[in-house]
Amino acid sequence: MNTNPRQLRLLEEVRSRQSATVEELADTLGVTLQTVRRDVQRLAELGLVRRFHGGVRVPTSTLENLGHTQRETLHADGKARIARAVAAQVPNDCSLILNIGTTTEAIARALMHHRGLRVITNNLNVAAILSGKPDFEVIVAGGVVRSRDRGIVGEAAVDFIRQFRVDIALIGISGIESDGTLRDFDYREVKVAQTIIAQAREVWLAADHSKFSRAAMVQAATLAQIGRLFTDAPPPEPFPALLRDAGVDCTVAG
Repeated sequence: MNTNPRQLRLLEEVRSRQSATVEELADTLGVTLQTVRRDVQRLAELGLVRRFHGGVRVPTSTLENLGHTQRETLHADGKARIARAVAAQVPNDCSLILNIGTTTEAIARALMHHRGLRVITNNLNVAAILSGKPDFEVIVAGGVVRSRDRGIVGEAAVDFIRQFRVDIALIGISGIESDGTLRDFDYREVKVAQTIIAQAREVWLAADHSKFSRAAMVQAATLAQIGRLFTDAPPPEPFPALLRDAGVDCTVAG
Protein backbone atom coordinates (compact mmCIF):
# COMPACT_ATOMS: atom_id res chain seq x y z
CA MET A 1 0.00 0.00 0.00
CA ASN A 2 1.56 3.30 -1.12
CA THR A 3 0.60 5.71 1.63
CA ASN A 4 2.63 8.64 2.83
CA PRO A 5 3.20 9.69 6.46
CA ARG A 6 0.50 12.36 6.27
CA GLN A 7 -2.08 9.80 5.13
CA LEU A 8 -1.06 7.44 7.92
CA ARG A 9 -1.43 10.27 10.43
CA LEU A 10 -4.86 11.09 9.01
CA LEU A 11 -5.84 7.45 9.44
CA GLU A 12 -4.63 7.50 13.04
CA GLU A 13 -6.70 10.62 13.72
CA VAL A 14 -9.82 9.05 12.28
CA ARG A 15 -9.28 5.83 14.21
CA SER A 16 -8.80 7.69 17.49
CA ARG A 17 -11.98 9.74 16.97
CA GLN A 18 -14.01 7.01 15.23
CA SER A 19 -15.17 9.72 12.80
CA ALA A 20 -14.11 13.23 11.81
CA THR A 21 -15.10 15.99 9.43
CA VAL A 22 -12.86 17.10 6.60
CA GLU A 23 -12.52 20.49 8.29
CA GLU A 24 -11.39 18.94 11.58
CA LEU A 25 -8.78 16.85 9.84
CA ALA A 26 -7.47 19.78 7.81
CA ASP A 27 -7.11 21.85 10.98
CA THR A 28 -5.39 19.03 12.91
CA LEU A 29 -2.98 18.16 10.12
CA GLY A 30 -2.33 21.74 9.05
CA VAL A 31 -3.21 21.09 5.41
CA THR A 32 -5.86 22.26 2.97
CA LEU A 33 -9.33 20.80 2.59
CA GLN A 34 -8.38 19.63 -0.90
CA THR A 35 -5.40 17.70 0.47
CA VAL A 36 -7.57 15.99 3.06
CA ARG A 37 -10.15 15.06 0.43
CA ARG A 38 -7.45 13.52 -1.79
CA ASP A 39 -6.02 11.56 1.13
CA VAL A 40 -9.47 10.38 2.20
CA GLN A 41 -10.19 9.26 -1.35
CA ARG A 42 -6.96 7.23 -1.39
CA LEU A 43 -7.64 5.60 1.97
CA ALA A 44 -11.24 4.86 0.99
CA GLU A 45 -10.05 3.14 -2.19
CA LEU A 46 -7.88 0.92 0.01
CA GLY A 47 -10.84 0.10 2.23
CA LEU A 48 -9.27 1.64 5.33
CA VAL A 49 -11.93 4.33 5.84
CA ARG A 50 -15.55 4.96 4.92
CA ARG A 51 -16.64 8.36 3.62
CA PHE A 52 -19.86 10.15 4.49
CA HIS A 53 -21.08 13.61 3.51
CA GLY A 54 -18.53 16.07 4.85
CA GLY A 55 -16.48 13.54 6.76
CA VAL A 56 -14.92 10.14 7.18
CA ARG A 57 -15.02 7.21 9.57
CA VAL A 58 -13.25 3.89 9.98
CA PRO A 59 -15.06 0.59 9.47
CA THR A 60 -16.36 -0.31 12.93
CA SER A 61 -18.36 -3.46 12.32
CA THR A 62 -18.31 -6.03 15.12
CA LEU A 63 -19.12 -8.68 12.53
CA GLU A 64 -16.21 -8.58 10.09
CA ASN A 65 -12.53 -7.74 10.27
CA LEU A 66 -10.54 -5.70 7.76
CA GLY A 67 -8.99 -7.59 4.87
CA HIS A 68 -5.62 -9.26 5.33
CA THR A 69 -3.76 -6.89 3.00
CA GLN A 70 -5.20 -3.87 4.79
CA ARG A 71 -4.28 -5.28 8.20
CA GLU A 72 -0.79 -6.20 7.02
CA THR A 73 0.04 -2.61 6.13
CA LEU A 74 -1.93 -0.89 8.91
CA HIS A 75 0.39 -0.02 11.84
CA ALA A 76 3.15 -2.03 10.16
CA ASP A 77 5.91 -0.16 12.01
CA GLY A 78 4.30 -0.81 15.37
CA LYS A 79 3.81 -4.48 14.56
CA ALA A 80 7.47 -4.76 13.54
CA ARG A 81 8.56 -3.23 16.85
CA ILE A 82 6.27 -5.58 18.75
CA ALA A 83 7.66 -8.54 16.81
CA ARG A 84 11.26 -7.62 17.68
CA ALA A 85 10.34 -7.22 21.36
CA VAL A 86 8.64 -10.62 21.42
CA ALA A 87 11.48 -12.35 19.59
CA ALA A 88 13.99 -10.91 22.06
CA GLN A 89 12.17 -12.78 24.86
CA VAL A 90 11.69 -16.13 23.09
CA PRO A 91 14.46 -18.58 24.02
CA ASN A 92 16.12 -20.87 21.53
CA ASP A 93 15.11 -24.55 21.48
CA CYS A 94 11.57 -24.03 22.76
CA SER A 95 8.10 -24.98 21.52
CA LEU A 96 5.58 -22.39 20.35
CA ILE A 97 2.09 -22.03 18.93
CA LEU A 98 1.40 -19.04 16.69
CA ASN A 99 -2.16 -18.27 15.65
CA ILE A 100 -3.83 -16.31 12.85
CA GLY A 101 -2.97 -12.65 12.33
CA THR A 102 -0.63 -10.19 10.70
CA THR A 103 1.11 -9.47 14.01
CA THR A 104 1.97 -13.13 14.52
CA GLU A 105 3.26 -13.17 10.94
CA ALA A 106 5.55 -10.27 11.83
CA ILE A 107 6.69 -12.24 14.88
CA ALA A 108 7.45 -15.24 12.67
CA ARG A 109 9.75 -13.10 10.53
CA ALA A 110 11.48 -11.79 13.65
CA LEU A 111 12.13 -15.35 14.89
CA MET A 112 14.19 -16.36 11.87
CA HIS A 113 17.47 -15.75 13.71
CA HIS A 114 16.56 -18.22 16.48
CA ARG A 115 17.74 -21.81 16.72
CA GLY A 116 15.92 -25.07 17.20
CA LEU A 117 12.31 -23.88 17.47
CA ARG A 118 9.39 -26.27 17.21
CA VAL A 119 6.38 -24.30 16.00
CA ILE A 120 2.75 -25.34 15.68
CA THR A 121 0.50 -22.99 13.75
CA ASN A 122 -2.91 -22.66 12.15
CA ASN A 123 -1.57 -19.87 9.92
CA LEU A 124 -0.20 -20.91 6.53
CA ASN A 125 1.60 -17.57 6.20
CA VAL A 126 3.49 -18.26 9.43
CA ALA A 127 4.29 -21.79 8.22
CA ALA A 128 5.61 -20.46 4.91
CA ILE A 129 7.89 -17.99 6.71
CA LEU A 130 9.31 -20.37 9.30
CA SER A 131 9.63 -23.46 7.12
CA GLY A 132 12.56 -21.82 5.36
CA LYS A 133 14.74 -22.39 8.44
CA PRO A 134 16.28 -25.91 8.31
CA ASP A 135 16.66 -26.29 12.09
CA PHE A 136 13.02 -25.36 12.79
CA GLU A 137 10.30 -27.98 12.95
CA VAL A 138 7.04 -26.48 11.70
CA ILE A 139 3.79 -28.35 12.29
CA VAL A 140 0.64 -27.16 10.54
CA ALA A 141 -2.84 -27.80 11.93
CA GLY A 142 -5.41 -29.44 9.70
CA GLY A 143 -8.77 -27.90 8.98
CA VAL A 144 -10.54 -25.44 6.72
CA VAL A 145 -8.30 -22.83 5.05
CA ARG A 146 -9.82 -19.34 4.86
CA SER A 147 -8.90 -17.92 1.48
CA ARG A 148 -8.84 -14.31 2.67
CA ASP A 149 -5.91 -14.76 5.06
CA ARG A 150 -4.76 -18.42 4.80
CA GLY A 151 -5.80 -19.10 8.37
CA ILE A 152 -6.88 -22.63 9.32
CA VAL A 153 -10.06 -22.95 11.37
CA GLY A 154 -12.66 -25.52 12.35
CA GLU A 155 -13.04 -28.53 14.63
CA ALA A 156 -10.25 -30.46 12.90
CA ALA A 157 -7.81 -27.68 13.86
CA VAL A 158 -9.09 -27.70 17.44
CA ASP A 159 -8.68 -31.49 17.72
CA PHE A 160 -5.20 -31.32 16.22
CA ILE A 161 -3.91 -28.64 18.61
CA ARG A 162 -5.27 -30.52 21.64
CA GLN A 163 -2.55 -33.13 21.08
CA PHE A 164 0.21 -30.70 22.10
CA ARG A 165 1.46 -28.89 25.17
CA VAL A 166 3.88 -26.08 24.31
CA ASP A 167 6.12 -23.68 26.19
CA ILE A 168 4.63 -20.46 24.81
CA ALA A 169 1.54 -19.49 22.84
CA LEU A 170 2.10 -16.29 20.85
CA ILE A 171 -1.33 -14.98 19.93
CA GLY A 172 -2.84 -11.97 18.26
CA ILE A 173 -6.38 -10.68 18.73
CA SER A 174 -8.71 -8.28 16.93
CA GLY A 175 -9.85 -6.30 19.96
CA ILE A 176 -9.33 -5.81 23.69
CA GLU A 177 -12.49 -4.36 25.20
CA SER A 178 -12.64 -2.12 28.26
CA ASP A 179 -14.06 -4.96 30.36
CA GLY A 180 -10.85 -6.93 29.88
CA THR A 181 -12.19 -9.39 27.31
CA LEU A 182 -10.23 -10.38 24.21
CA ARG A 183 -12.46 -10.55 21.15
CA ASP A 184 -12.42 -11.61 17.52
CA PHE A 185 -14.80 -11.83 14.58
CA ASP A 186 -14.95 -15.49 13.52
CA TYR A 187 -16.25 -17.95 16.12
CA ARG A 188 -14.36 -20.76 14.36
CA GLU A 189 -11.10 -18.85 14.75
CA VAL A 190 -11.96 -18.13 18.38
CA LYS A 191 -12.46 -21.82 19.12
CA VAL A 192 -8.96 -22.52 17.85
CA ALA A 193 -7.52 -19.60 19.83
CA GLN A 194 -9.18 -20.85 23.02
CA THR A 195 -7.61 -24.26 22.47
CA ILE A 196 -4.20 -22.70 21.84
CA ILE A 197 -4.43 -20.82 25.14
CA ALA A 198 -5.41 -24.01 26.99
CA GLN A 199 -2.48 -25.96 25.54
CA ALA A 200 0.30 -23.51 26.48
CA ARG A 201 2.35 -23.15 29.65
CA GLU A 202 2.63 -19.42 29.00
CA VAL A 203 0.42 -17.16 26.89
CA TRP A 204 1.85 -14.00 25.32
CA LEU A 205 -0.47 -11.56 23.60
CA ALA A 206 0.84 -9.28 20.84
CA ALA A 207 -1.48 -6.36 20.07
CA ASP A 208 -0.78 -2.94 18.63
CA HIS A 209 -2.37 0.16 20.16
CA SER A 210 -5.34 0.16 17.77
CA LYS A 211 -6.68 -3.02 19.39
CA PHE A 212 -7.51 -1.32 22.69
CA SER A 213 -11.27 -0.64 23.01
CA ARG A 214 -11.88 -2.13 19.56
CA ALA A 215 -15.16 -4.01 19.39
CA ALA A 216 -15.58 -7.51 17.98
CA MET A 217 -18.39 -9.98 18.36
CA VAL A 218 -16.92 -13.17 19.86
CA GLN A 219 -15.09 -13.49 23.19
CA ALA A 220 -11.89 -15.51 22.95
CA ALA A 221 -10.43 -15.02 26.43
CA THR A 222 -9.86 -12.51 29.20
CA LEU A 223 -6.77 -10.64 30.29
CA ALA A 224 -6.59 -12.95 33.31
CA GLN A 225 -5.64 -15.78 30.94
CA ILE A 226 -2.67 -13.83 29.55
CA GLY A 227 0.78 -13.78 31.12
CA ARG A 228 2.44 -11.09 28.99
CA LEU A 229 1.25 -8.34 26.66
CA PHE A 230 3.47 -6.80 23.99
CA THR A 231 2.23 -3.56 22.45
CA ASP A 232 3.64 -0.52 20.68
CA ALA A 233 2.32 2.34 22.85
CA PRO A 234 1.32 2.77 26.50
CA PRO A 235 -2.18 1.30 26.97
CA PRO A 236 -4.89 3.96 27.42
CA GLU A 237 -7.32 4.12 30.32
CA PRO A 238 -8.80 1.95 31.76
CA PHE A 239 -6.31 -0.71 30.66
CA PRO A 240 -3.35 -0.03 33.00
CA ALA A 241 -5.49 -0.94 36.01
CA LEU A 242 -7.05 -3.91 34.21
CA LEU A 243 -3.62 -5.26 33.30
CA ARG A 244 -2.33 -4.74 36.82
CA ASP A 245 -5.34 -6.47 38.39
CA ALA A 246 -5.00 -9.39 35.96
CA GLY A 247 -1.28 -9.75 36.71
CA VAL A 248 -0.27 -9.16 33.09
CA ASP A 249 3.32 -8.08 32.45
CA CYS A 250 3.09 -5.32 29.80
CA THR A 251 6.00 -4.57 27.46
CA VAL A 252 5.80 -1.40 25.34
CA ALA A 253 8.07 -1.96 22.34
CA GLY A 254 10.37 0.96 21.61
